[in-house]
Amino acid sequence: MDLPIGPILATLRRNWAGAGLVAAQVAITLAVLANAFHVTQERIHRMQRPTGMDVPNILVVSSQGITSRFYPEASLREDLAYLRSVPGVTAASSINATPLSDQASRIGVMLRAGDQQHGIRTNYYEVDEQAFAALGLELIAGRGFHQEDVLPARSDSGPPVPAHQVIITKALADALYPGADAVGKTLYDVFGYMAQPATIIGVVARMQGAGLASESVERVLLAPRLPLLDPPGAQYVVRTLPGQRDSLIPEIANHLQASNPNRMIEWVRPLQFFMDRSYRADRNMKLFLNATIVLLLAVTCVGMYGLTTFNVRRRTRQIGIRRALGAQRAEIAGYFLVENWLITTVGAVSGSLLALFFSRGLSTHYGVSPLNLLYLVTGTAVLWFVGQLAALYPACMASSIEPAVATREV
Repeated sequence: MDLPIGPILATLRRNWAGAGLVAAQVAITLAVLANAFHVTQERIHRMQRPTGMDVPNILVVSSQGITSRFYPEASLREDLAYLRSVPGVTAASSINATPLSDQASRIGVMLRAGDQQHGIRTNYYEVDEQAFAALGLELIAGRGFHQEDVLPARSDSGPPVPAHQVIITKALADALYPGADAVGKTLYDVFGYMAQPATIIGVVARMQGAGLASESVERVLLAPRLPLLDPPGAQYVVRTLPGQRDSLIPEIANHLQASNPNRMIEWVRPLQFFMDRSYRADRNMKLFLNATIVLLLAVTCVGMYGLTTFNVRRRTRQIGIRRALGAQRAEIAGYFLVENWLITTVGAVSGSLLALFFSRGLSTHYGVSPLNLLYLVTGTAVLWFVGQLAALYPACMASSIEPAVATREV
């Protein structure tokens, strides 16, 4: 089948307005589609990152003192003794903030005292000796905390001061000592409160802190200290046997509330609740961008269908003449499909340049990684397919026009 590309281009030049609008529509669709899919994949990748914790089997308890007769440290020790005795609980630890949430204690750590310029932002958690079992962390080097390592609670408020022994995540170890074993090495905090450096006694494979969109989310430092909050209160992470988390929540909440009338149990929630809440914006963005992609593809498909249908009706006489001169049905249909393909290709080339321009703006102003060119190639292929699909029915209509019918319409 010989398709006359030259006559098709000549026809498009004479009637460029409609074809130009559809090509512009294709360009905008490709630019938005490629960048939207790129951003969506980043959001999905972020939500699927391993946390390093046994999230499905962890619950978090928040306790708040409400009278002057509330004694935080005594209450904390009583609560931990109870929580560790509950059937179905495998471990429980006090903690100063909830991981995977908006709650955060952050410090900067550095290799030399006073070198704030090279400080590395880090999530900071005060925990006790059961923290690793309670969170389900994997220790890959060194050792965990022992009971005798746990220091008393800080007596005053203010920026947290790391203990003289700390455990860090591999992400923080790689940032501080790339390519080297961090166990036994030292670090300082940027506040300068430590006269002596803290020694790294262990490294865990992974743990996510707070601010899940932050680049430092996996840079975590754990210090062995009883964490009392200001105003007076406490938080606990409790790990249960698989499948028992939800059934233990009301039991634990009721017992703790009844055990001490001088405090209030603010909430007992699964750790999954905080993770889901932190990723809510990412999920909403993913849904919005997916809906935008579908809508743009639908509008582009309608535009292509409308242009091809209009061209078929406008060229009824021309089609009839070609049929009378012996043109086959496949040649007539192929003419309109090739015409549509050419319009789509022009739009795709322009859209690729526009997509790269959008990607540069997103990278500069919003920290989005540069556009993966695979998405441009895939988007172009999708638009080619959608364009041919949209033009297929009008092209088949054109190929079914009989020479005699075309002549009567003159």
